[in-house]
Amino acid sequence: MKITRLTLWHVPLTSHETYYMADGKTCDTVETAVIAVETDTGLTGWGEVCPIPHYLPAYARGVAPALRDLAPVLLGADPVGPEALMARADDWLQGHVYAKSALDIALWDITGQAAGLPLHALLGGRQAKDMPLYHSITCIAPEDMARIARKAQATGITQFQVKLGADGDWLADVARLRLVREAVGDGPLVYGDWNCGATSLDAIRVGRAVADLDIMLEQPCATLEDCARVQSATGLPMKLDEQAHDTASLLKAHAFGCMDAVALKLSKFGGLSATRAARDLCYHLGAKMCIEDTWGTDITTAALSHLAAATDPRRLLNTCDLSGYVAPRLAPDGPTRSKGRLAPPEGPGLGITPDRALLGEPDLVLE
Repeated sequence: MKITRLTLWHVPLTSHETYYMADGKTCDTVETAVIAVETDTGLTGWGEVCPIPHYLPAYARGVAPALRDLAPVLLGADPVGPEALMARADDWLQGHVYAKSALDIALWDITGQAAGLPLHALLGGRQAKDMPLYHSITCIAPEDMARIARKAQATGITQFQVKLGADGDWLADVARLRLVREAVGDGPLVYGDWNCGATSLDAIRVGRAVADLDIMLEQPCATLEDCARVQSATGLPMKLDEQAHDTASLLKAHAFGCMDAVALKLSKFGGLSATRAARDLCYHLGAKMCIEDTWGTDITTAALSHLAAATDPRRLLNTCDLSGYVAPRLAPDGPTRSKGRLAPPEGPGLGITPDRALLGEPDLVLE
């Protein structure tokens, strides 16, 4: 089998509500990059990456030049067995893992289709029928966030990510955590996420003010050192996100003792291949995992759902239905959501068929 064509589309995605985060970051309408890798056998693999502006070192319009540069390595190559071809891609073009993430997902899709197996069968074997979801609550007035939490809980959600720091008011952040905790009652997981936007001082003040509650903190500061300082000063468990992006960062976070849980996002690590390796390392390190991605629709949601389904449920904190946060939906046969849980598609590979009519005319074709 050989790769014969690479096609790229840019698709605007609109969030069902604007997400306000710390440090002035917002997420409302963003652009996702969708790629199709076609072969001489008729099989087509699909991949996607959707960077959030100002969030991580990634840029949706950076995918096209990366694909152009990688075309001599990819065109004519055998796509089956993604890790071998991705190693060649890494030798040819260092870095740019977000762009490679979409490519890696597409290669896994082809490999699964060629084998006649869903991806979870190739990523460790299915260990769960479906996986728990969390609901991310935009950082607005505390009372409104509590209302959103109650509404999400009514759909079966038991894990709640409370965005903090959008208004720079640490006392308002205390109220956000307290009111959401009160709204959902004892038992559900509640954690406050600053997305690196807090100083250690503000995060410690917030953490100490809610230390009597069952609360977890997520990535308050921009460095692992400061996150470790916050955890030590508050005594609260810590989930990492932005600063966990490769093997070295996972090992460093473990050494600091501030990685009780960690977000493994496909585009941070470079796709399914590298994220699966990170998952296996986290088995050894003892951290619970959220398997997800930065943003996106049915393609990346299908990819992360397969990896989550192949992960030991005792070690999986949660996963994310990214396609449920945005419009349009690109694949009618995407992952299914029910009672606060997500199940991967059943077909071979990713198990989805994106609607090319929704994608429109491609922005790049290489052959």
